[in-house]
Order: sequence, then structure tokens, then C-alpha cells
Amino acid sequence: MPSGILEKAATLDDVLHDVYRMKSVVSDAVEDGVDSALRAYKQGRHACQHALHDAKHAVKRNPFEAMGIVFAAGILTGTLIGIGMRRR
Repeated sequence: MPSGILEKAATLDDVLHDVYRMKSVVSDAVEDGVDSALRAYKQGRHACQHALHDAKHAVKRNPFEAMGIVFAAGILTGTLIGIGMRRR
């Protein structure tokens, strides 16, 4: 009977060891995921800032072309909204 208790204790120690090991693996995976998400956020923010800078520069170089594009986009949007309202 005492040998059965020792076997259970050894099994319990093994289980606790496995639990701590799994906890470590999960913690590392979560940390890696957070780091990856932060890197993706920073890269996306940098890309947006770069695109905004390029757009500002393009408008400064060709202001009339930019106004024409915005005007055409407004006309197109208004037309599509008008068509959508008529169908209802």
C-alpha cells in the first residue's frame, strides 16, 4: 500500500511538471503573438503615414488634377446614391 502512495505522488509531480511546462509554452506563444501584433501595428501605421505624405505631395504638385479627381469622385458617389434611392 505505501508503494501505491509513492506512485501517486510521482504521478502528481509528473502532472504538475507537465502543467508548468504547458503554462510556459502558452505564455511564450501569447508573448510572441503580442509582439507580432505590435510589429504589424507599427508597420501599418508607418505605411499609412507614408501614403498620406505621398498624397499630400501629389496634391501640392498637381492641385487642379487633385480637385478634378475629388469632383469626379463626388459626382460618381452622388449618382450612385441617387440610383440607390430611386430603386427603393
